Parts: sequence; structure tokens; C-alpha cells
Amino acid sequence: MSLKPRSVLLSLIAGLAAQAAFAQDYPSRPITLIVPYAAGGGNDLMARTAAEKMSKTLGHQIIIENRGGAGGSIATRAIAKAAPDGYTLGLGGTGTLAINPTLYGNVGYDPRKDFAPVGLIATSALVVCVHPALSARSIGELIALAKTQPEKLNYASAGTGSGIHLGTEYFATMAGIKLTHIPYKGSGPALTDLVGGHVAIYFSSLPPALGLVREGKVRALAVTGAKRSPIFSGAADGGGSGAAGL
Repeated sequence: MSLKPRSVLLSLIAGLAAQAAFAQDYPSRPITLIVPYAAGGGNDLMARTAAEKMSKTLGHQIIIENRGGAGGSIATRAIAKAAPDGYTLGLGGTGTLAINPTLYGNVGYDPRKDFAPVGLIATSALVVCVHPALSARSIGELIALAKTQPEKLNYASAGTGSGIHLGTEYFATMAGIKLTHIPYKGSGPALTDLVGGHVAIYFSSLPPALGLVREGKVRALAVTGAKRSPIFSGAADGGGSGAAGL
């Protein structure tokens, strides 16, 4: 089984004609960085890390603005409509720039025409996390458990149409199992409900999941790649394989 969805994050500047942004006095005021998901998730953590570095380099504050909903489409639409002056940046990725424009008939923006790329921030595999109360301690055991309980195991996503949603559905199709989808406005709320036991499964990006795995609040079964993740080599996973690839 080979499952390789990735969260590829880009920093984007709204509009195509941002000549004013490149004047010698740029920036002369704070810059807003819009994150299309709720605070506390992987996208949010990576955006804040990048914003801190950018702020030091540019000498001006980078203000993070979280706008969750519709798998990131609401925020991305706002980025596309912002003034093309270099003072509104946005976080984009596979979900907002590739999946949503394909999934929806009129997403409200054109990823090829409405943005100018600034640079790559990060790439990340997903880690398959389950609530510790779940008996499964490996992907094989999770699949076997799901087959005995069709549609009874639920999973969280960062929103309908998000990479996490489609990645989980792809996994379920490949494994021949049926899971129940519970969409959230971002990874933060989804992970909170996973820890609370309100959902059983979540395919999380690595940054927000690592601490929870080490604290034993969630169990990591695998990552969405062909190889084990060195990040989880020393993590306590409550008995799960943690670093195994799908």
C-alpha cells in the first residue's frame, strides 16, 4: 500500500500587479498573513514560525489572521480579493490551490491567475493518529477493526475537501473499509476532539501531533509515506508503531 499525500505550503501574495510592494520603502507598515485554518494546527504553527523569521528580516510586524471554513476556500478567496500592494500574504497548499478548485465548480478564485508565489515554507507527511482508547496499535489492526464495525469508526478532517479529508478517504478506499467523516475548521479543533475522544482517527500534519504523541494523549500508527519518519523515532506512542509508513 502506498499512500503519499503531502501538505505543501506556500506563502502567497495577493494579486498579480504588486509593483508598489517592491518600492524601496517596502514594508512601511505591518503585513497581514492570512492562514486558511483555525489556530493551533500544522498550517498555523508553520505560518507563525515563518512570520517570526520574516518579521525579523523585514523589520515590521507580521500579523497572523486565522480564517477557517470551507476547507480553506473562504480565506483563500479573501486573499485573492485583497489589494495587490504586498501587505496581504496568504498560506496556500495542496488543499486550497489544487483540490478545492477541482472539487468545487466555482471556488471563487483562480490559483493560476489570482496569486503570485513568494516561496515554499515546508512540506509535510501526515501521521495517522488514533485515540488511545482505540484497541488498534498498528495500521493492520486499525483496518481489521474498521472491517468489523463498518461506518462506526469516525475520523476528523480539517474541512470537507481538505487534503486530510481526501487522504483519509483514499486510505479507506484502498483498505476496503468504511469510516464516518467529521469535518472541522482546521487541525486545532480536530486534534482537540481527538484528544477528548469525540473522534477516533485523525490524519494530522506532523508539527501539532508530535507533542500529543510524546505525551501519550494520542497514539501514532503510521505516516503517509513509504519510509519511517525519523521524527517519531524517540516518541512514545502508547504501543503503536508510530513511525511506520503506509
